[in-house]
Amino acid sequence: MDQNKLLEVMKKLAQEAGELILEIYGTDFDVDYKEDASPLTLADRRANEHIVQGLQKHFPEYAILSEEMKDDGSRRSNEYCFIVDPLDGTKEFVKRNGQFTVNIALAYQQHPVVGVIFVPVTGDLYFASTETGAWKQDGKSGEITRLHVSDKTDALIWVGSKSHSGEKEKALVEKHRDQIAEVISAGSSIKGCLVAEQKADVYYRFGLTCEWDTAAMHCIAETAGAVIRQMDHSELLYNRENTLNEKGFYIVNREENVWE
Repeated sequence: MDQNKLLEVMKKLAQEAGELILEIYGTDFDVDYKEDASPLTLADRRANEHIVQGLQKHFPEYAILSEEMKDDGSRRSNEYCFIVDPLDGTKEFVKRNGQFTVNIALAYQQHPVVGVIFVPVTGDLYFASTETGAWKQDGKSGEITRLHVSDKTDALIWVGSKSHSGEKEKALVEKHRDQIAEVISAGSSIKGCLVAEQKADVYYRFGLTCEWDTAAMHCIAETAGAVIRQMDHSELLYNRENTLNEKGFYIVNREENVWE
């Protein structure tokens, strides 16, 4: 596995998918709804098609799990599996608030080892691999910087969801109000990236997510030094039979900020 080659292809596909998404973002697009009432747009479908075709072309030996692709389960016999969310934060896309991303990760033996997140509206590109570390390319300047989480245990910045924050999250904030200096919100996988780049310190998510929501973010934040586990403190694994993250998860800057 050549992680540098993987990163280059995944970055290119994520950016190209982002361009396709922005073409539709500026139009009067239609919104369909899936069985679970989550929104689906032409942008989701076009981005997915571009990414999946690109991955299949360059890495035909690896399996693919994508939110917008039928899953027949055959991926589970492959040690390598791409995990794709072509448009993470469709609700934010529909609201036109800019906080949506393109997520591509590669899991090896159920652990995310390469991850790319592209933010189409800002042009920011986050990427990481277990061999090269975690990085951000600024969408405006093009400057590339190494990412590492903060070492704070007080005056913490809590980041929560724009569309999915619940009572359990609010209760945890109140319980640790003496340690939390600021509460901010963000959409999609941007939240995990904010922890990776020290713009936030703790991110707790009690609600349901799926593997494609978390895999790329997991790789980037963990490679930047974050602690990531399910709410029962067990490991968050990928390429599972059940793709739903049912236990919730947390991404925190250091072990001391793992709260019960």
